[in-house]
Amino acid sequence: MATIEQPTERKVVVKEMSWDPITRIVGSLGIHTEIDFTNQHVLKCYSTSMVFRGFDIYMKGVDPRDAHFITSRICGICGDNHCTCSCLNQNMAYGVKPPKLGDYAYNLAESADFMFDHAIFNDCMANVDFCEQMVKETNPTLLKTAEQTPAPHGDIHGYKTIAEIMRALNPFTGSFYLETLQVARYTREMYCLFGGRHTHPSTIMPGGVSADITHQTCTDYYVRLMRYIEYAKRTVPMHDDLYDFFLEQLPGYDMVGYRDTDLICWGCFDDPEYVDYSYRGMTEWGRHRYITPGLVFKGELVSTDLVEINLAIRILLGSSYFDDWSSEETFVDKDPLGNAVDKRHPWNKVTLPRPQKRDWADKYSWVVSPRMYDKRNDSYVACDTGGGPFARQWVTAKAGLVDIGYLKATGTSLQMVLPRTASMPEMELEWKIPEKSNAIERDRARSYHQAYSALVGLHCLEKALVEIRAGRTKSWNSFTVPSEAVSVGFHEAARGVLSHHMVIREGKIANYQPYPPTPWNANPRDVYGTPGPYEDAVQNTPIFEENGPETFKGVDIMRAVRSFDPCLPCGVHMYTGAGRVRKVQHRPTGLS
Repeated sequence: MATIEQPTERKVVVKEMSWDPITRIVGSLGIHTEIDFTNQHVLKCYSTSMVFRGFDIYMKGVDPRDAHFITSRICGICGDNHCTCSCLNQNMAYGVKPPKLGDYAYNLAESADFMFDHAIFNDCMANVDFCEQMVKETNPTLLKTAEQTPAPHGDIHGYKTIAEIMRALNPFTGSFYLETLQVARYTREMYCLFGGRHTHPSTIMPGGVSADITHQTCTDYYVRLMRYIEYAKRTVPMHDDLYDFFLEQLPGYDMVGYRDTDLICWGCFDDPEYVDYSYRGMTEWGRHRYITPGLVFKGELVSTDLVEINLAIRILLGSSYFDDWSSEETFVDKDPLGNAVDKRHPWNKVTLPRPQKRDWADKYSWVVSPRMYDKRNDSYVACDTGGGPFARQWVTAKAGLVDIGYLKATGTSLQMVLPRTASMPEMELEWKIPEKSNAIERDRARSYHQAYSALVGLHCLEKALVEIRAGRTKSWNSFTVPSEAVSVGFHEAARGVLSHHMVIREGKIANYQPYPPTPWNANPRDVYGTPGPYEDAVQNTPIFEENGPETFKGVDIMRAVRSFDPCLPCGVHMYTGAGRVRKVQHRPTGLS
């Protein structure tokens, strides 16, 4: 006679765990989760920032010519990106077009910043999560396999096994980690040749740049650039080996940090042959950028038109500490082309802070919820920047518009040709559009974007030398500030989209709304309950870490978050707790 066994009750272990602040970035980001340790995945995630600053408030009434000096102080990491974005914004407002050399100088400075930022973040911050020390503490079984696994491209980058790559990334002792610190030094030198200083430029301004650009300037840049290109020839295959190992040895790891491919890219690196900075011409000159603007919904590139993309931006509330501005003044009801502008567009946003207690069921962050409006189905999509490079390369490859010799977009990939350098021959790379948007592919795209940024720099350097040799050394044009203007600067910081929207009245700033990349990624649930990209990417992420709840480090969660290159100074605000408002007045010493 058969006996029927009664099923035993299985206890599901769920723990709330928080990482606040997130390390290796400015400490203003917190990630709070509920984790199912029985089934090894994340159930819920909340992304929060508890600091308020309010640049958009005290920009009101400011002389617009000061905007780039003030807004570069939004961040101590990508302040140069803010400065440049503000200058592009002002160029539109003032109707000024820099000389070609000035446009190339913008590009040369910013491509150097990308080279710096992607190197230092990938190998001294994000890839610490993949280093020997971290893997030993979280996945010791995987490390044993890495010791026995040959690196497929070891003949190029010099590391024989995957474990050697991991050791090279150990913080403060790893050979590649230490090499990247030196790379960060000379790429900042490259920036300073055109921007004066990094990260708060002294020579980048509306109408162009004030740097004295000579043959020597370009030679100094070129020497460092070729050194960087040789570095990129090693770093790209090294990262490919490391990331492919994780995907091969941990089946399902492509779901860590996974979310739908909903992307935004404003594009950057304007072609001086086409750009005039006018809003009316923005569709055309935007499509001639060396990185193509684009809006992607569910893996479909729906637009490369910067005007259309601009009009789709919406700033929603929900879980953020602000009052709604629907009853406030409307600054712009129609854009310069006569298109209707929504009340929730940045041109019309009014910042109304309301400090309060953090409540996961209600308000829990000072970051608002930017969304892209999909008019096809009347929905608001939580698009992300893919950490910057993923979205930039995805859109540019798909659009197939860029072809500058060293770089070509094919519709499915980006083909790159890195020229011969001191000790390495010419190398061809191809970044192919991945099937999924996940943590590994965001990190991989960043490595390829180091090569991409270097090739944009090389192209612009050659074009700048043409101007100098022809005696066209002027790099700045004068301008006048209009009494009334509506303008926008669209640019990219290293980690993604950066826009500055401005309204001028009576020669002063009436409204100024900067939207950097991390607020697009780190935002909380909106009024419709849609989670922000960090929250969405971490929720349902599988857990591969071998540690149990008591010794859990959360490395898979951190890899998911850091794949977006978080940098929250741009999004943070100041909150002292208990609903108290703190007012601080500063009196210069001379007036004491």
